Amino acid sequence: MLQVNFIRENKKTVLEGLAKRNFADAENIIEKVLTADENRRATQVLLDNILAEANVISREIGQFFKSGEVQKANILKEKTTLLKEQTKELSEKLTAYADELESLLYLIPNIPHHSVKAGKSADDNEEIFAEGEIPNLGENALPHWELAKKYDIIDFDLGAKITGAGFPVYKGKGAKLQRALISYFLDKNTAAGYQEVQVPHLVNEASGFGTGQLPDKEGQMYHATEDNLYLIPTAEVPITNLFRGDLLQNADLPIKLTGYTPCFRREAGSYGAHVRGLNRLHQFDKVEIVRIEHPSKSYEVLEEMVEHVKNILKELKLPYRILRLCGGDMGFTSALTYDFELFSTAQNRWLEISSVSNFETFQANRLKLRFKNSEGKNELVHTLNGSSLALPRVLAGILENYQTAEGIQIPEVLIPYTGFDSI
Repeated sequence: MLQVNFIRENKKTVLEGLAKRNFADAENIIEKVLTADENRRATQVLLDNILAEANVISREIGQFFKSGEVQKANILKEKTTLLKEQTKELSEKLTAYADELESLLYLIPNIPHHSVKAGKSADDNEEIFAEGEIPNLGENALPHWELAKKYDIIDFDLGAKITGAGFPVYKGKGAKLQRALISYFLDKNTAAGYQEVQVPHLVNEASGFGTGQLPDKEGQMYHATEDNLYLIPTAEVPITNLFRGDLLQNADLPIKLTGYTPCFRREAGSYGAHVRGLNRLHQFDKVEIVRIEHPSKSYEVLEEMVEHVKNILKELKLPYRILRLCGGDMGFTSALTYDFELFSTAQNRWLEISSVSNFETFQANRLKLRFKNSEGKNELVHTLNGSSLALPRVLAGILENYQTAEGIQIPEVLIPYTGFDSI
């Protein structure tokens, strides 16, 4: 959530940033925000003045009673009754203006970093790096969903039987390869200084608002309505919310956490060949990295996180590229996002496998997550997160890019985790 002071003092910058995102009706919403804020501040001033006057009168009443001037005291008591009525009325107005302001602020996405270009869709994203050799598999190369069936390692029909489409069942060496990837990713992250955490897979409404999934992505989340809990779309949500409402010390920063969770996404409206197999699922596994950082270091840290994911993909020897997302393709909460895409040789297309993002103070403002800076003042932290990595498409890439006439080879770095070198 943007800070209202920032909007008020940087209206032109905010509108230019929202224009990069093609955010509809930006000027009208910003004007409503500023009006609601003016009303809130003016009401607060009136309320403060009345409360101050009431305090003065209260002291005078005490003095009059003490000196025996009861009549004067009773006259002032009548005045305090009137002031109490005014205080109640203004307090109700103040709450209404504050609620209106918060509701409006929840509608506004983050302002893109200056390096982010305007654009309407994924077609306008910028490729900034590519690495890895795309293997020549020949004409008989199979997509991963056919390989999964051929070697009986993932059963999509069985998942559909017990739950529905988008809930695969991993079997035998497929299940072990899945588990190997999770352990490998976690080991790489902890070796890089991230503390591993295991977190709940359901979160409350406050957590959803804290990291920005609510109200923006409410329709994409599975909702246990009776308990008002949400199945997590990513480990970012519970991990970042570990610090909701906290006041950290400068010495606490940086905080580096990693965690594995299943992720649940409704993906309403997803259909067609591009979502076959593991390309898009309603339940999938992902290992996440989360950083809580001093504002002066967050962009340096973002590049460090990008390098970390690059090193993992280099060890897996998978062809990939990095895109800087344009304003029209960025997530609601992000100021700058780099997407990693893996080349699926059998499908002849790029598949997104990771997003690494800096949210600056956007999430921290919602979370009320601050730190006491070197001057002793409370300041919002910067939050960052990245997939390290999302498993389905990495697994799809391994199956497709490592396929041979004799079977599927296992990346060398994973063999200590799988205990076998081929499927």
